[in-house]
Amino acid sequence: MRDSCGRTIDYLRLSVTDLCNYRCQYCMPPEGVEKRLHSDILSIEELAEIAAAAVRCGVKKIRLTGGEPLVRRGLPDLCRMLRAIPGLAELCLTTNGSLLPQLARPLRDAGVDRLNISLDTLRPDRFAAMTRLGTLQDVLAGIKAAEAAGFRNLKFDTVLIGGFNDDEIEDFVNLSREHPWEMRFIELMPMGPCAGWDRNRFLPAETVLDRMAELEPIEAQGVARRYQLPGALGTVGLISPVSHDFCADCRRIRVTADGKLKGCLHSREEIPLRGLHGQALEDAVRRGILHKPERHHLTERSSDTPRNMNQIGG
Repeated sequence: MRDSCGRTIDYLRLSVTDLCNYRCQYCMPPEGVEKRLHSDILSIEELAEIAAAAVRCGVKKIRLTGGEPLVRRGLPDLCRMLRAIPGLAELCLTTNGSLLPQLARPLRDAGVDRLNISLDTLRPDRFAAMTRLGTLQDVLAGIKAAEAAGFRNLKFDTVLIGGFNDDEIEDFVNLSREHPWEMRFIELMPMGPCAGWDRNRFLPAETVLDRMAELEPIEAQGVARRYQLPGALGTVGLISPVSHDFCADCRRIRVTADGKLKGCLHSREEIPLRGLHGQALEDAVRRGILHKPERHHLTERSSDTPRNMNQIGG
């Protein structure tokens, strides 16, 4: 299905929870978020029903997000239900990786095709400071578990933050030399807890190219501009929502854990889906696709959404 700007919309980011076992400084307040009643969050069955309606509207790829999706009970069951939807081509998941030692194998067996793992630093002390609750060792164990379970070509998402991890760019890029991974750098977006941060912390993705002149451009994939070191097994991706917005090529819609469809991560506009079924649900999804905003306005102001990132799903 195409939106009003002529973009083909075939990608759903489906948030299964707004909870997380971390409290990353740019994403959540230190005290975390108020835990909602179980009844306030979409059930596994509701999530599957919305996903099936989206696929009938043309969605081919679903990515499960959070919060941290692995804290959601019954996640492998949901994955099996999604994998059974006729017409779904790809089922992916973004995680902080800390619970993969227990869940990598069940998720793979349930039909998850690919994992993205969030990793903002390779230094244990910085990791603990940024996440407030996590340890780097847990994530490293999760990476091993993911590969042992059969996940290949892992992608790692690093939010580029001036004064925090910009001195680790070379370390991250060098991981692509010996591993068939894609190391992706994502620009920090002015939303939620970090909206008022000093501008020096918001670095353009080109900083990576300035530091690593060896990188050679290769074919882009989705919204990521991609590069490779000569002879490397893996690749490097740059995602630039602020300095080079990719709105014209965006093919995503999002559904929050409480059942609201968002055509854009940064928009206030939301369409309630909960309680709708059959044709009424499909019509609401189609309406959300048709009303997808043409672009965001991050170069002019902070994000328009009143939600934190953990409440939307990235």
